[in-house]
Amino acid sequence: FLTLLQMDITQPQQVQQALLATKAKLGLRGLWGLVNNAGVCVNFGDAELSLMSNFRGCMEVNFFGTLSITKNFLPLLRQAKGRIVTISSPAGDQPFPCLAAYGASKAALGLFTDTLRHELEPWGVRVSTVLPSSYRTGRTVNHAYWEQQHKQLLQSLSPALLEEYGEDYVTETKDLFQSFASQANPDVSPVIDAIVQALLAPQPQARYYAGPGVRLMYFIHSYCPFSISNRFLQRLFLNKKLMPHALRKQPGREPSPHNNNNEEEKLQPL
Repeated sequence: FLTLLQMDITQPQQVQQALLATKAKLGLRGLWGLVNNAGVCVNFGDAELSLMSNFRGCMEVNFFGTLSITKNFLPLLRQAKGRIVTISSPAGDQPFPCLAAYGASKAALGLFTDTLRHELEPWGVRVSTVLPSSYRTGRTVNHAYWEQQHKQLLQSLSPALLEEYGEDYVTETKDLFQSFASQANPDVSPVIDAIVQALLAPQPQARYYAGPGVRLMYFIHSYCPFSISNRFLQRLFLNKKLMPHALRKQPGREPSPHNNNNEEEKLQPL
């Protein structure tokens, strides 16, 4: 049977309550599987335009929350020689434009998970990471959410910084995020299949690439020159047409032919 426990993983007291409830259900048995799936992206925009609270918010949930859950449940997992499956993101390995806060939190999570994999091997606990492509979730298609984030960002910027980047530059970023999210795949079954494999396979993989295009993206990132992989990410994710307002005034700093306003290029999900 299924037991649902509601908890905020950033609240230590709630994590402890969930642990006690789990122990009560398991009795003397250990815990076979822990799936770390909680994650948030609380900003969109250039790193300079992102609030410090955006960086802290991403780290609090994506890294520290997952760290807290994992450390608290590890004794039960070691007892059963079970499995830890963590949902991360390609943004933690590659420099996606305008995702610095989210990507930094996932990079920290990725290194923690890889380290844990080595440390828990002698205990018989297997650790896997799932790297999904772009999937549509409730928040990503919530237009009110994007508008609220956009309004909050504009209100938080200093007049000088807003002048240098330009309101149209910030708005274009928001529109590109919305466009990308609306085209994301609504079928999350590849991610679910990867989780099931990581939990049940006799020899689970260290990494699972869930969804179309992820392996290709990692191949380009690993084996192609930086100029090519960087351009690939820009075209794949946020292919911006506008430069910051201050740069448009400088001679010789106009957008390249690949980025001019006459180019119509459709964003494609990963």
